[in-house]
Amino acid sequence: MKPTFAAVLPDLSPWRSSRDFRLLWGQGLITFFGSTIALVALPLQIKELTGSPLAVGAMGAVELVPLVVFGLYGGALADAVDRARVIVSTEAGLGLLALILLVNSMLPEPMLWPLYVVAAGVAALAGLQRPALDSLLARIVPHEQLAAAAALNALRWQAGAIAGPAAAGLVVAYAGNVPAYATTVTCFAVSVLMCLRLSPAPPSENAAKPSLRGIAEGARYAWSRPVLLGTYAIDLAAMFFAFPNTIFPFLADELDADWSLGLMYAAGSVGSLLVSLTSGWASRMRRHGLLVVFGATGWGLAIAAAGWMSNVWLVLVCLALAGAGDMLSGLGRSTIWNQTIPDGLRGRLAGIEVLSYSIGPQLGQVRAGAMAGWTGARPAIWTGGLACVVSVGLLTAALPKLVTYDAHTDEDARRRREAHTPKAAGEEVPDAT
Repeated sequence: MKPTFAAVLPDLSPWRSSRDFRLLWGQGLITFFGSTIALVALPLQIKELTGSPLAVGAMGAVELVPLVVFGLYGGALADAVDRARVIVSTEAGLGLLALILLVNSMLPEPMLWPLYVVAAGVAALAGLQRPALDSLLARIVPHEQLAAAAALNALRWQAGAIAGPAAAGLVVAYAGNVPAYATTVTCFAVSVLMCLRLSPAPPSENAAKPSLRGIAEGARYAWSRPVLLGTYAIDLAAMFFAFPNTIFPFLADELDADWSLGLMYAAGSVGSLLVSLTSGWASRMRRHGLLVVFGATGWGLAIAAAGWMSNVWLVLVCLALAGAGDMLSGLGRSTIWNQTIPDGLRGRLAGIEVLSYSIGPQLGQVRAGAMAGWTGARPAIWTGGLACVVSVGLLTAALPKLVTYDAHTDEDARRRREAHTPKAAGEEVPDAT
């Protein structure tokens, strides 16, 4: 019998079974580290140039339209072309945008408008790339390893999210924006080289060209599945009401703890990391809808508590607890998506997923920035956390099938499981169908 501690350690089987999963995991870690440094430096640079919470929150408004348009198109594109090619091209584009930030920061008087242009461009390229990345996962790992792969991907994200903000806080504070953006450019250059090694991932033989009709087909499928609809709606509501990251610079000011800014950005990922490091149970979990609901509720409660606290260390603890809740919810969402969505629609549904977990934070930035300018950072945070809890409760009551979802009995999960050809023990999983 396995020791108790071994049963909760992360399941590493996706690493062992798929070369492409190992490549994507490694490049994702590098990219996320570099991106997170830029995500900390960018709003801080806008704050330094303007001193306005609303100007910082406006980043969300600038990013919203490109994210919606290119996220939906990126989903259709992922079903129609080679997904690996999409990943390489967009990764290179993101590296060029990071280079623009670097050049602008080197000017004697950095300009404000390029920061918003780059933010919009990043949203557009991320919208194109993320569906291809997300839809590739179900191809390169066995069906029974999808939950383990989701947990490992989250672990990668958390490692970058902890190291990135911590490094950014130190680099920006003591060396300035130029070294921060230079690090981001270097990370993207390495990532592109790794992406070039991915195996081709061509579309299915009967795949249609990207079109509004194809996007609408994916939307109709999502709308007809209450479980999927519930995952999208709860995540959207949670992020809209309780995503305070954009006003962390102002929260640090109110708490008279400027030194804590990098820790605030990293704290949520610390909580998520603790969940990921004990995620061995995820492969045996069946009720993933419950994870979504409980995780989102915990996120809202912890964010509300962070807004109430006046001690910066207690704020950091609350942000870590929020990250743990977000990790539980994200693990449930990702597993449900990969377990139930057919491959022919996977790209388009991944485009909708991008919107569900990206539009919420973008709109949340606008909400938090506008409210912080009116009431201060702390009230903007705690009221948003309470609104998150209320909205999750209402959505759960309206979509009860999400709570009752069972991976063993759900019809869509069963069909997806049967469509995924089982592999012999120890056999390498093909990197493309």
